[in-house]
Amino acid sequence: MYRQFRGNFKPPYKGNFNIDKSMIKKLIILGIILILAAVALFTSYYTVDEKEQAVVTTFGKVTSITEAGFHFKAPFGIQKVQKVPVNVYQKLEIGYKTDKKGNVTAVEEESKMITGDYNIVNIDFFVEYRISDPEKYLFSSQDPDEVLKNLAQSQIRNVVGSATVDSVLTDGKSEIQMQVKELVTEILAEYDIGLSLSDVKIQDSEPPTATVTEAFKAVETAKQSAETAENQANAYKNAQIPKAEANANKLLQNAEYLKTKRINEAKEQIALFNAMYTEYSNSPDITRSRMYYEMITQTLSGVKVYIGIEGDDTQTLLPLDKFTQS
Repeated sequence: MYRQFRGNFKPPYKGNFNIDKSMIKKLIILGIILILAAVALFTSYYTVDEKEQAVVTTFGKVTSITEAGFHFKAPFGIQKVQKVPVNVYQKLEIGYKTDKKGNVTAVEEESKMITGDYNIVNIDFFVEYRISDPEKYLFSSQDPDEVLKNLAQSQIRNVVGSATVDSVLTDGKSEIQMQVKELVTEILAEYDIGLSLSDVKIQDSEPPTATVTEAFKAVETAKQSAETAENQANAYKNAQIPKAEANANKLLQNAEYLKTKRINEAKEQIALFNAMYTEYSNSPDITRSRMYYEMITQTLSGVKVYIGIEGDDTQTLLPLDKFTQS
C-alpha cells in the first residue's frame, strides 16, 4: 500500500520552483542602479553655513572655494568638500585652560616665565585669531592652530624676558601686549598658514609666592593712592584757575576804569586850566585876585578873613566869607 501510494504520488507544485535566472540578474542590476543613483543623489550636493567657507577638491586638487548656501558637486568622491569656519573668532589660552563647564585650570609650564631682571612671574595670555585663507589653513601646514600657539608662546617669552618685573605686574601690560601682537603678526605673515591675529590680552599676572604678591599689591595700592592724590590736586587746580582768572579780569577791569577816570580828570583839569587861562588873559588882575582869594579860603578854612580896601584917607574891611558868598 505504501509503495502504491508512493508510486502514485506527484508533488502538486512541481515545476513552480523553476526561477528565471535572467530575471534575477535584471533585478540585481536594477538594485545596483538604484543604489548608485541614491548614492549619487546624496553625494552630489552640500550646504555651507553663513559662518563658513567650503574648499572643494577634485581628485585631491583644490578647484574652488564656495561661500554660504546650497551647492552641487561631483558625486562618488570625485569632488570632496571641507568646511572651514572663517567668520568665527577663535581663541588660544596660554597659561590656563577652561573646560566646557567654565572651570579654569592653571598650566604652570606655560605661565611661569622669567623677566629681564631675573624675577619669576606667572602670566596668562588670551589670544584671539581667525582663519583668513581656508585653502592655506587646510593645506599649508599640518596643524596651523598649534603652530600659532607655539609661535605666540615663543614671542611672549621673548617680550617678557626683556621686561622688568614691575612693568609685567603693574603698568607695563599694555606695552607687552602690543609688542607680542606685532611680533606674532609679523612672523605669521611670513609663515602664510591662512591665519590672522586679532588680539592679544594679558589675563592675569602675579608673582609665584604669596609674600611677593602682597608686596606688589602694596606697591599697586600706593600707586593708586598717588594717582588719586594727583587727580584731586588737578581737580583743585582746575577749580581754582577759573577763580584766579576771574579775579585777574576784575583787577584788570578796575585798573582800566581807574586809568580812564584819571585820564578824564586830567582832561577836566586841563580844560579848567585853559578856561581860567583864557579869563586870566582877558582880565589878569581880577583873575589873579580871585585865584588868590580862593587859595586863601582853601588854606585858611574856618578863619575869618577881611579884605582891606584903601580909598582916599579911609580903609574899608570886608569879610572874605561874605565876599565869596556874594
